[in-house]
Amino acid sequence: MLAKFSVSLPLARIVAIVSGHEIRITYIGGPTALFDWGGVRLLTDPAFDPAGGEYRTGPVVLTKTASPARTPESLGRIDGVLLSHDHHFDNLDHSGRKLLEGVPRVLTTSAGAERLGGNAFGLANWQAVEIPVAGRVLRVTGTPARHGPAHLDRGPVTGFILAFTDAPDQAVYISGDTVWYEGVAEVARRFPVRLAVLFMGAARVGAVGPHPLTMTAADGIEAARAFSNATIVPLHYEGWAHFTESREAIGRAFNDAGLGRRVRWMELGATAPIPLPFNGAGCA
Repeated sequence: MLAKFSVSLPLARIVAIVSGHEIRITYIGGPTALFDWGGVRLLTDPAFDPAGGEYRTGPVVLTKTASPARTPESLGRIDGVLLSHDHHFDNLDHSGRKLLEGVPRVLTTSAGAERLGGNAFGLANWQAVEIPVAGRVLRVTGTPARHGPAHLDRGPVTGFILAFTDAPDQAVYISGDTVWYEGVAEVARRFPVRLAVLFMGAARVGAVGPHPLTMTAADGIEAARAFSNATIVPLHYEGWAHFTESREAIGRAFNDAGLGRRVRWMELGATAPIPLPFNGAGCA
């Protein structure tokens, strides 16, 4: 197996790729990223429409301000989509919905799976499905998410835990659109998360009130403290007009909290390898 990799790679890097101790993330924009881990290639919340579109749902109008950095065709094989929810255009736009038709599986909320049908499968909180790959099994578990304040949330959303069954201490958490609340804290208590992908940007939509609908920087700091052994990757903080906290603002807050060294920023269009520590030490 090692012979399949370029000899220019350091041996430690080859071992990390083969064993699943490294995950490669391609950042496409907004909530959309391709996760390549141990031979499984999973895409989050596909939004591939160009910039400039306006999307109306009742009194809410969302405006897209940036085009995706990659096209679906440029990504190659996609084994599945992790769709936090299907009912908001910044998480699933027109091009993203079309992409769903050509992937083997879509994991999402139970309500979303009913609406999408076909290859969509709904995950309740703590429900898991298993994806066989190259002699291993990747388990994907649905996790609680709350898209706004209590009793004023914007409909059902799910997050995800990814972990190979033969390495359960190497979990990856993808928050979906959620604020910090007890449900996210419970994820931190249940799983040894080494990489936490947090949907941030403090999204606010005036038509539904002044409250944030995704994690604020303060929420992200609470999450980072709860996921104390994890590298933090912010997503979904740019590319749409309703985000109110920029990368710079989030970075300053993490630095002021003494947590800046734990944050790994993705660059648009680029693929970055992120090591998953074998234990709690050495988070990026």
